[in-house]
Amino acid sequence: MAHPLRLSLVPLLLLSGCARPPETGRVTGGLDDMLLRYLTEMAEKQLAERAAKIAAIQTPADVASRQEYARGRILASFGGFPKEKTPLRARVTGSIQRDAYKIEKLIYESLPGLFVTANVYVPLGAAPPFPAVLVTTGHGFAGKASSTTQQVSASLATRGILALAYDPIGQGERLEYFSAEQGKSLAGRGPTMEHMMADWQCRLTGGNFARYEIWDGIRGVDYLLERGDVDPARIGVTGNSGGGTQSAYLAAMEPRLAAAHSVCYITNWKTLWNGPGPQDAEQSLTHFLSDGLDFGDFTILFAPRPFNITAGTLDYFPIEGARETAAETRRIYEVLGKAEAARFLESPGPHGYLKGRREETYRWMERWLKGRGDEPAVEGDIHIAPENELWSTATGQVSMSVQSTTVNVLNRAVAEEQFAGRTLLKDPAQARPAISRRLGVTLELGKQREAPAARAAGTLQRDGYRIETAVVETEPGISVPTLLLIPDAGAVRKPAVIYLNPSGKSAGMTAGEGRDEASRWDPLALVEAGHVVMVPDLRGWGESAPRHHNNPGSSGYSVEYQTSMRALLVGKTVAGMQVGDLLRCFDYLIARPDVDASRVAVFGKADGGVLALYAAALEPRIGKVVSEGALLSYMAMIRAKFHQDMERIVVPGVLQDFDLPDLAAAIAPRPVWIMEPLTPTKVPVPLREAAAEYEPARKAFAQAGHPERLHFGRRLTGVTFEKHYGAWLGTWR
Repeated sequence: MAHPLRLSLVPLLLLSGCARPPETGRVTGGLDDMLLRYLTEMAEKQLAERAAKIAAIQTPADVASRQEYARGRILASFGGFPKEKTPLRARVTGSIQRDAYKIEKLIYESLPGLFVTANVYVPLGAAPPFPAVLVTTGHGFAGKASSTTQQVSASLATRGILALAYDPIGQGERLEYFSAEQGKSLAGRGPTMEHMMADWQCRLTGGNFARYEIWDGIRGVDYLLERGDVDPARIGVTGNSGGGTQSAYLAAMEPRLAAAHSVCYITNWKTLWNGPGPQDAEQSLTHFLSDGLDFGDFTILFAPRPFNITAGTLDYFPIEGARETAAETRRIYEVLGKAEAARFLESPGPHGYLKGRREETYRWMERWLKGRGDEPAVEGDIHIAPENELWSTATGQVSMSVQSTTVNVLNRAVAEEQFAGRTLLKDPAQARPAISRRLGVTLELGKQREAPAARAAGTLQRDGYRIETAVVETEPGISVPTLLLIPDAGAVRKPAVIYLNPSGKSAGMTAGEGRDEASRWDPLALVEAGHVVMVPDLRGWGESAPRHHNNPGSSGYSVEYQTSMRALLVGKTVAGMQVGDLLRCFDYLIARPDVDASRVAVFGKADGGVLALYAAALEPRIGKVVSEGALLSYMAMIRAKFHQDMERIVVPGVLQDFDLPDLAAAIAPRPVWIMEPLTPTKVPVPLREAAAEYEPARKAFAQAGHPERLHFGRRLTGVTFEKHYGAWLGTWR
């Protein structure tokens, strides 16, 4: 049976003598779902392997073994926890009296200088020591002051259960990108944008935003135990949506919890993957599926302690997945002889901490923390206070009142420590294995590899050159459509350039028509200079750019974001996969009879510049590189407060081994041109600053005897490609 991606590989560009570039560079069709299908096949395989392992659990010893494994892998995906618990320095800044409880306005430090704002709902009609519940908050700027968080916390207090409701980072009084002038977060709509802004930086150090969010909750348990009026054996956790995530994570990581209730979060990755897809940053953990994990591992880690999964029948966290995870959970609890401690409530309605779900919280916590029978609980009327009445700070923001540190600053310290001891600084000879390991590139490097299969798709003759179209099969299931511009004149074997543009191979093809020479499409200038030019759509670019499926519940996450998260979940990165494609395109190119294999260069624009550096550092047969309009360095991203559109080039844990300037150093003495380097917010970096950032590369080129081959420059308006890059074109090894 023919491969489905090959059915439409028909010639698109017909033979023609027209002198203008074609209207389109499209080669084939049906590739916009290719990358999603590829990742989905990996996810399905990984989930099937996990299902077999879970099915094999038959004894308490099997459960314990699974718990040990899952805890270690989840903790690693967080980036570990801080090495020590520092003083909380908790202080109450005010209180509010109600009839049946009081609200204490609390601030504590989960890490030095990282202030957590919280409200403690203390029962007045019961005697201590109280059972207590951490009330984790879903994604909303109101944080602990949201109406549902107030309702749950106060209702627990009226039942004699102390409740600690705290603001997650990026919510309530803890906005990390708050503008006093504008009175809002500058990170974007909703607190998920605050989380994502910090999370991509955390990924570079091998961590996740969840590291800090969950640590706040763990330190919240420490605070409860410091109070003196809380029974340490009777502490629970509950939360809805993003709070349901925190509840599940805390249940997995905090052994001092006695009961857990996760609302509108627990599902499974099979149904979430095929439905709305990856959601918030902390909900998509690196290597989660490739490590053989799923939502059920959070409940397994809590067993045999009481865990309640409550799910909405119309939630965007699919109810089908919740049912399957609940069944898996119950079986594990049965193995441990504690079936009654696993409960699943299938609640009618959409996403949210609705009244019936809140009443399930009270019922569950009273049963397991107070020894009450399993009778339904009825929620009473509660006074809902305005947000400012519950502020623990004077201004309503820790950034203004107590000058709190941020995840950005804390992660920067982690990055600087890693960067100072990075692998390539200590041992440059480890460049190739370190880079290939981080990217997941498994090709044999530096040696002749068999050329990939390719299909010709058409030819177009021009004045002085021709355009061939082809589809290169870089690996099973991945087709890379390409344009090849081949000069008519010159030697039989010509120098070649692989030209990378994330906007797609046809981007700019018609540029310059009827205008000046400086506006021409770059590949035309290269072919006129006598080079064979290959312009590929690496997976995810151009013809294979994933389309947005607009799935219900996608919550507005971009297709680029969700694709990147899917890759991380299955143990891949977009950058790593694209570098693999690039190297296979190189293999195809050097096998052509019209290409001089000893003179092949890579020219990368934007993210393509980063890929060019990666590829040349891995493949010593690539003769030279241009990186134009690309990110200056990963450390520049770490140091920046804001960044944009970085998800496709983020490589988890990369700074433990190297940064982009280290790639340039590994390429030396082959020519490397860094043109128009950009900040993480796409602003040109002064060339003097760029050169300083590339100091490791400067030293490497100087030691190799060719300091002139590392070049920094700008692409000036109105100046031709030849004038900008003539020296680069004329210089080989």
